[in-house]
Amino acid sequence: MKVRSWGLVGGGKGSQIGGAHRIGATMDGAFSLRAGALDIDPKAGAAYARSLGVDKDRAYGSWQEMLEGERGRKDPIELVTVATPNNTHYEIVKAFLEAGIHVLCEKPLTMTVKEALALEKLATRKQRMLAVNFGYTGYPMVREARAMVSSGKLGAIRLVVAEFAHGHHSDAADADNPRVRWRYDPQQAGVSSVLADCGIHALQMAEWVLGQRCESLSAHFLSTIESRELEDDASVQVLMDGGTTCRLWSSAVAIGHQHGLTLQVFGEKGGVAWAQEHPNQLLYTALNKPTQVLERGSAGLSKDTVDSTRIAVGHPEGMVSAFANVYRDLDLALGGNKRAAARLPTVSDGISMVKAVHAAAKSAKADGRRVKL
Repeated sequence: MKVRSWGLVGGGKGSQIGGAHRIGATMDGAFSLRAGALDIDPKAGAAYARSLGVDKDRAYGSWQEMLEGERGRKDPIELVTVATPNNTHYEIVKAFLEAGIHVLCEKPLTMTVKEALALEKLATRKQRMLAVNFGYTGYPMVREARAMVSSGKLGAIRLVVAEFAHGHHSDAADADNPRVRWRYDPQQAGVSSVLADCGIHALQMAEWVLGQRCESLSAHFLSTIESRELEDDASVQVLMDGGTTCRLWSSAVAIGHQHGLTLQVFGEKGGVAWAQEHPNQLLYTALNKPTQVLERGSAGLSKDTVDSTRIAVGHPEGMVSAFANVYRDLDLALGGNKRAAARLPTVSDGISMVKAVHAAAKSAKADGRRVKL
């Protein structure tokens, strides 16, 4: 089995997401962390990379140093993951694509639609993969929901209800906490906070499961804590290009909610419901029938679900395994596997969500006026 050389920008010590990427990327043995620029503090980033087993000469102090170092090697990294604040994504992704390195970028892909489209064009020209880490699509039972929709088991889809609501930014005393503050700073986060940070995970999942794109939307934003320039609660009504309506709620001030990522799909023949805090179960209700609990790892599930399952029924698989499925699909897709490539959240998904964020911000400023993407 070929082990691909992998690099990470951002995601250093204390990062919320860095550990999930490191475990997910290496879980199946397809990738090995060979280079890193993990922290805005050059010494801290290099030291942490070395503590993770990265060779000293590839434990870099900055992403620019990493780019130059890898570009000059006979054995450069094949894939880089960009896990830095939103306002840095475009510059970093662009530079690594230009150097001929495949990229997995954390969401949102960029802060503007123009930048997102430019990256898509560059990736196509350089013939390099650009994926966006909507990692929750890696959950097996989310993939089962997608298979049920695409097979017609639920019939024509009438309505989708998507949520990503937590309460961890409810304390006004956290205004100066650097891990919270940047998310509400337009200079670092862009035109949106909670929608761009959390809500697009739920909205992209709705697009991905349905096989439809957002066409137009109406949005209402709240900033419940006075010091915040950007919203900490968002409600969005979306019309999909396949005719389905999606109702999306995303919040950072929903006290009592922990993670709060859920998806409900209602069709003419049946409906399904999934919650990230109970990821191994998919609730399925056929029209005029009692609800069934479909268990990850049980018999009769789709090939994509089976391919994404590592351990037997009854044992929990969680977030890092979902991320690992994204990395495994990246590895397979780089090797030419079209089925794995079709499962990946791509640059097109990233562009759609950047468009949705900007349309929602525009709608919210216009008191909810419907905006086309």
